[in-house]
Amino acid sequence: MTDPKKHKGLKTIASRRREAVRVKASTKRSESSRQWLQRHLNDPYVAASKEDGYRARSAYKLLQLDEKFNLLKPGMRVVDLGAAPGGWTQVVARAMKNKKSKLVALDILPIDPIEGVAILQMDFLTDDAPDKLKKVLGGPADLVLSDLAPSTSGHSGTDHIRIMALAELAAHFAIDVLVPGGAFVCKFFQGGAEKEILDLLRKHFAKIKHAKPPASRAESSETYLVAQGFRK
Repeated sequence: MTDPKKHKGLKTIASRRREAVRVKASTKRSESSRQWLQRHLNDPYVAASKEDGYRARSAYKLLQLDEKFNLLKPGMRVVDLGAAPGGWTQVVARAMKNKKSKLVALDILPIDPIEGVAILQMDFLTDDAPDKLKKVLGGPADLVLSDLAPSTSGHSGTDHIRIMALAELAAHFAIDVLVPGGAFVCKFFQGGAEKEILDLLRKHFAKIKHAKPPASRAESSETYLVAQGFRK
């Protein structure tokens, strides 16, 4: 399990006190852009990610999920789907420094190298992706992680359907590559299109839990599904 003491007080990051940054209104940016920038600059997880050397604030979501569910263990074979820019991959690589561990980061976007990580720039939806992945891993995976999210259209209903469809595709991929007893973690958005993926996971996993780590913004409908105890 990842030791939170190695990550500068994981449980207290959100309460770190810093001088607030105010972004002035400008004719060069919209009010929504100004609000986003101000929120970003004052986000304690953004600041912590810079201090701790993570490429994205999302790293703390995985750290908090690991703290709760004990996901990461030395010697595992792990797949990180939609890994760019590599925040989750960094968390896994730091937690599993072991010669027997195997970690593959997969994305259609390029990812800067991370020590001890095999990076595949490819679409996980291609027919040969599971076989290629198993070859690089040296066998089936113990854990499949997915923080995937599609490009948004701005229409909430359409975006929700796209997000849930992508989560379901990631689940099918995990079913193809996981070893019995393995685990799957994916981003999930509540909003009415959950039945298909939940039915699929209940068929193939002994335990399924919903989790919203503290690093996930309170105003977001984002949550995570943690499925453990894989069975064919």
